[in-house]
Amino acid sequence: MKNTFAILGIALAFTACTNAKKEEAIKVATIKAVKDSMRLDSFRKADVAEKQQAAKIQEEKRVLMLASAKAAENAPAATMASPRSHSVDHQTTTTTKKKGWSSAALGTVIGAGAGGLGGALIDKKKGRGAIIGGVAGAGAGYLIGRGQDRKSGRVQPKN
Repeated sequence: MKNTFAILGIALAFTACTNAKKEEAIKVATIKAVKDSMRLDSFRKADVAEKQQAAKIQEEKRVLMLASAKAAENAPAATMASPRSHSVDHQTTTTTKKKGWSSAALGTVIGAGAGGLGGALIDKKKGRGAIIGGVAGAGAGYLIGRGQDRKSGRVQPKN
């Protein structure tokens, strides 16, 4: 009877928490997708601006070279003016990876805790049940979390 209530309690706890976590995960994924698209758009704008700046510098160099060539034809004894140098400020942006726990690590910890608790409640020898349940839960939690990491892009998918 005690085992039945323990199993029902664990099942109820897992089903009660499911919808909020899924909704939160969907919100986080949506926000991440929007931020990624905005970041990608800003990179594209920066690339276009950099290309325009490089083209402008090339055009100025060409004009200076033509002007100095004409000046050399008109006054052969005059010294040629060196073209002025342009310093271009290149801003480098680095993307930092999200710090914190990966889904695999978080799944391992949650799975180990839930499995250990469930194993201790189900088995009469509480230590043995907790160990077996913890190991099994940790393995299952890791596999589920690793799959989530692949979907989110934190870990590269298998080829």
